[in-house]
Amino acid sequence: MKDKCGVVGVWFDENKNRDAAAIYIYYALQALQHRGQESSGIAVSNGTSILSDKGMGLVTDYFNRDRLQKLAGYAGIGHVRYSTTGGSRAENCQPFMVSYKNGTLAIAHNGNLVNYRELKKELEADGRIFISDSDTEVIAHLLVKQLLKNDLETAVRETMKKLVGSYSLVILVDGKVIGVRDPLGFKPLCIGHIDNGYVLASESAAIDTLNGELIRDVAPGEMVILNDRIESYRLCRAKNHAHCMFEFVYFARPDSILDGRLVYNVRHRIGEVLAEECPTKADIVSPVPDSGITSAIGYSNASSVNYSECLIKNRYVGRTFIMPSQELRETAVRLKLNTVRSNIEGKSIILIDDSIVRGTTSRRIIDLIRRGGAKEVHARIGSPPIISPCYLGIDMATREELIAAYKSVKGVEFMIGADSLYYISLDGLVKAIGINKEDLCTGCLTGVYPVEIPGEACEDKQTRLTNFINE
Repeated sequence: MKDKCGVVGVWFDENKNRDAAAIYIYYALQALQHRGQESSGIAVSNGTSILSDKGMGLVTDYFNRDRLQKLAGYAGIGHVRYSTTGGSRAENCQPFMVSYKNGTLAIAHNGNLVNYRELKKELEADGRIFISDSDTEVIAHLLVKQLLKNDLETAVRETMKKLVGSYSLVILVDGKVIGVRDPLGFKPLCIGHIDNGYVLASESAAIDTLNGELIRDVAPGEMVILNDRIESYRLCRAKNHAHCMFEFVYFARPDSILDGRLVYNVRHRIGEVLAEECPTKADIVSPVPDSGITSAIGYSNASSVNYSECLIKNRYVGRTFIMPSQELRETAVRLKLNTVRSNIEGKSIILIDDSIVRGTTSRRIIDLIRRGGAKEVHARIGSPPIISPCYLGIDMATREELIAAYKSVKGVEFMIGADSLYYISLDGLVKAIGINKEDLCTGCLTGVYPVEIPGEACEDKQTRLTNFINE
């Protein structure tokens, strides 16, 4: 699975930090590198024009001192990307820039539009030309079309009326940095204060990296403008929100605060709930690193089963190539994870992981632990079974590839080679997150989505944009 992106926006007092935006964005993007490792990009304003640079690869691989020095500006936006809508091509790198009669606009996006193909066809019929197959470019053209006839607030509101799906946006126009979050709040976006300026970021950990102070989350349906103060416009409200539960389970950094919840505390509580729901006798509880670590600590604390690491992750391994033989495929797995044999041999192990998608990785990991001498392996999973695809910003397997979509828990248990398997209950997950079920997106767990998706079931509570209350 791959989360689509991480976004950053920085604004400084022009008289105090005239050329500093790019270097601050550079460091903030490194703090968000877990959200996208395919490409990175920065666009800055110097008051008269927008300068941009973007390319494939990690932030530190693509950007160097020379590239950053050419991006002199006091305001800017940045982006790290994984591909969901649009393939892995340089043309799809963000931020996107669109020039129009009144100037130039740069935009970066975290999320996924459900209706972007229809919107793109409408725009192409209107004479718009696209250089990518990304839904972000569609948003850019829609916004420019509105800016030609409306003020900024009205243009953003009218654009939002056309968008169905998830989006947290950072926009650079007229020397201002703008943040926009969709009315259901699928993807996170927060505001912070830094010396002589302000910052927008997908996660608060990026604000911490800049030695800033988290002010608050951007509210669902809100537009904020950063200049010498924070201007706020609540453009629309929904009856409920639909915060992505997977941000808490897996994607976000544990040291980030999302919608008022410290992710570390949520994952710790997930482990506690797993221990409450499924008490299990074992010698040790151990995580699948890294996302299972905090939940394993929570499980250990709640169950009094000793915490011990039986797997060590090699954090310097990039993408492994498809291997021609089973032996080499197993070598690739061992390159990423290695066992601590003395912690495993002859022991009964509770293995904590965040999720099971296809089941292939879980099977290889459990096989690795068994070959390390484990007596028993009991898999405990920090999310309920994933039975449906995500259409809203997570590049997840198709329904046919999701092992829980067509196998029972016992069937999955057999496939992955565990002695027992237990998933946290949906109610248990909701309790651990601490947000009402009505305000979470759990479509991949239930098959019922908070927005209309052709061929899928939709919740009655909030189906169309006409349900939103404009303000």
